[in-house]
Amino acid sequence: MSKGIIKKVAGPLIVAKGMRDANMSDMVRVSEEQLTGEIIEMHGDEAYIQVYEETSGLGPGAPVESTGMPMAVELGPGLISSIYDGIQRPLNKILELTGSNLLQRGVTVSALDRDRKWHFVPLLKAGDEVSAGDIIGEVQETAVVSHKIMVPYGMKGRIASISEGDFTVTDDVAVLDTEKGSASIQLMQRWPVRKGRPYQKKLTPDMPLVTGQRVIDTLFPIAKGGVASVPGPFGSGKTVVQHQLAKWADADIVVYIGCGERGNEMTDVLNEFPELKDPKTGRSLMERTVLIANTSDMPVAAREASIYTGITIAEYFRDMGYSVALMADSTSRWAEALREMSGRLEEMPGEEGYPAYLSSRLAQFYERAGRVVTLGADGRIGALSVIGAVSPAGGDISEPVTQATLRIVKVFWSLDSSLAYKRHFPAINWLNSYSLYLDNMEKYFNEKVAPDWSKLRARIMRLLQEEAELDEIVKLVGMDAVSAADRLKLETARSIREDYLHQNAFNEVDTYTSLQKQHLLMQLILDYYDQASDALSKGAGINDLVGLPCREAIGRFKYVPEDETEAEYESIETNLRKECKEAVDRKEDF
Repeated sequence: MSKGIIKKVAGPLIVAKGMRDANMSDMVRVSEEQLTGEIIEMHGDEAYIQVYEETSGLGPGAPVESTGMPMAVELGPGLISSIYDGIQRPLNKILELTGSNLLQRGVTVSALDRDRKWHFVPLLKAGDEVSAGDIIGEVQETAVVSHKIMVPYGMKGRIASISEGDFTVTDDVAVLDTEKGSASIQLMQRWPVRKGRPYQKKLTPDMPLVTGQRVIDTLFPIAKGGVASVPGPFGSGKTVVQHQLAKWADADIVVYIGCGERGNEMTDVLNEFPELKDPKTGRSLMERTVLIANTSDMPVAAREASIYTGITIAEYFRDMGYSVALMADSTSRWAEALREMSGRLEEMPGEEGYPAYLSSRLAQFYERAGRVVTLGADGRIGALSVIGAVSPAGGDISEPVTQATLRIVKVFWSLDSSLAYKRHFPAINWLNSYSLYLDNMEKYFNEKVAPDWSKLRARIMRLLQEEAELDEIVKLVGMDAVSAADRLKLETARSIREDYLHQNAFNEVDTYTSLQKQHLLMQLILDYYDQASDALSKGAGINDLVGLPCREAIGRFKYVPEDETEAEYESIETNLRKECKEAVDRKEDF
């Protein structure tokens, strides 16, 4: 361990001298209060330390001591349902200890409860050969999450002893005979946050992460193991989109990082998630969720750490073979923390004052996502999908954080304030957004949902694009100057927007739509267009076709419960054919 003293204090950055024996990324304890910090730069015997707690009152001469280890998180039973700050301090335990809602500096609490006992069930026996990543047993952490206990990375040998029973996270549950002698395995392991956890190989992202949000699943899907960005101005619904994905995405585990969010938004998460019922299990959503809260009023430097803390925990559950969805809200606040620390280090600034290495830091974060074959003899597959919100000032997506993110991610959900003002949610602009996973996932949708899924999606996108072109003409010459065929296109596109893309997060039926129901609704809207086009060619009046009674039934279809959709679909289809025929007959009679 290296010991030194403070030379200079500049906000969350301190310079300590006498630290020649310390290393980059070492965790340090600062002053008599044992504040947590991390070495981010070394010059000779001077260490530049990023302190993750309030530094007011610190001055030159205060002691600094390196722990000799990099910043790491504790991984083991007890993570699920926990609420941590950016450096994995359990907020509920700190509240119990201090009795204050405000973080008090110098408070040290273990991330995982050292006193609680967990029932460990071995899956292997003495004499079995194991290596890094092999599952030796499991702990039922919550009613819905079975926590797999894995052989830590770098360990290999034969199990000398293993036993079932109740253990704390620091008790030995198994002993290995290795080439270097005996090595014990505990329920808990540690992992440095800035280093990605290893795996055997990364797989092609060809399966969708089904979210139940129609505009996402149909038009701009994200793959399991994929990365997506949600940029948008204030009030456009970034947080609501991320909350919806956390609630409904087809993931076994959710890690939600509130990185620099306003306190009231994080409070919504803390209040809502315990009350929300998981659609798959019927139990509380918190029973498969880890929350990391580092809100705007918490230390700025810890915002930067919170992103790495969250993704390391997510990788750990991915290694168990789970599908994990990580929500980061928002990476702009994280980038601002980088900018502040870079400024204090007096580094050469890049565009708008952000550090020149902003893009590379963002890439290092997002590339840790993926669908992988994990370590271990069983070749299990885990997936980590990352959805990052970006908060560009004034909604200007030309700013550096958004542009750097767009160069990395494969899915871009562009939130539009004009849609939000019209109360169209999710306010994802269908003309500006895109997904680069579509080609990889086309086979999945066509085989697992319906053979014509890709064809219907392409037609819907074409109608929306044609509507945008026709809108310009309508603004110039008025609706009366538009041909009947073009007016029918505009009406169909309006139905797509209002009946399909608009989704009510607060309606218990409409908040989630299965892929099968999405397909039926797409088919209804396009069948209306085809049947009406045919009737129009046979002489039916456009006003009759626009006002067909079945159009109201198509609009209400999204509120039909999942188990009634097939019957309702057949009924609407029958009425549609009948009403179109009647429209033709009326014209002929006339």
